[in-house]
Amino acid sequence: MARKSTARRGGALDEGVSSAPPADAWDDAPVKGRRPRRPRAGAGGRWWVWVGRALLWAFILVVLINGIWMPFRSGIAQAPAGDSEATETVDFPETAAAAFALRFSHAYLNADPDQAQERAAALAEFVPEGRASALALDGAALTGENIEVLGVDVQDENNAVVRVSADVNDTPMSLDVPVYAAPGGDELVVSGEPALLAAPGRAELPATSEGETDAQARGELEPILEGFFEAYAETPEHLSRYVESEARITPLPADTLTFAQLRDVVVPAGGSGGEDVRQVRATVVWRLAGSEADLSQSYRLTVVRDGDWYVRDIQGASNSFGS
Repeated sequence: MARKSTARRGGALDEGVSSAPPADAWDDAPVKGRRPRRPRAGAGGRWWVWVGRALLWAFILVVLINGIWMPFRSGIAQAPAGDSEATETVDFPETAAAAFALRFSHAYLNADPDQAQERAAALAEFVPEGRASALALDGAALTGENIEVLGVDVQDENNAVVRVSADVNDTPMSLDVPVYAAPGGDELVVSGEPALLAAPGRAELPATSEGETDAQARGELEPILEGFFEAYAETPEHLSRYVESEARITPLPADTLTFAQLRDVVVPAGGSGGEDVRQVRATVVWRLAGSEADLSQSYRLTVVRDGDWYVRDIQGASNSFGS
């Protein structure tokens, strides 16, 4: 009997054998009516690559900006050369130069026609060798009294001019003495001829205004200040009664002055809030011990109210003539 067979285009298949394609073939085969799927964005870790690139570029930009900006910023932060030189401290031995010039001035400002050789020998100790003759004053007398140092004008680390005040032949004057200091500051010499100058003139004192005064505080302070000044000059054992607990005020030496009267007290108005501290000016009339002579003096006192008024500090007052 003949076996059945089924004829198909492209070949024959045995009956009973399945003609379905393999399972994995369906994955690649298009499905009718369904759109093919696209791969998801960032699939396969591609988005990490972009993040890494962004971080790398950010790092490069930071390095470039710092490389350009840091030197520029350092240049701005540094002070100009002129300013640094202006604030630099010059190492000149001012104290030694002042004492040296003072001793020289005593020799220079005193000349006696009968002692010219002695003066020349004294000056030779201060000037370069062979230069003492330039300071000779033959046949004339010169006197210098009340000689004191006014200040030292430092020019550089080796040179300065010391200004000295003196009564020259009974006339107030100033004397500028140039001084050279060798490196190290251990050796000094008068480097040139000194120069006489006029003494400082008398200034015109401007009038000052006391401003607003506190009449009530003045009335409270006057009896306290009277007791304070009496204890300050005569009974130091009572001084602590008038002085702030933490303040230290040294009384006047015993048997020098006695308190006569408190002539004037100026108390400025106090501020609002906080501790009540005032700068008070008081004019005191003293009597010299063992005499009937009066001595008027002006003081500036720092007073503080802590229930009562107490003195914190005492010193001389400035510009009391201008009020």
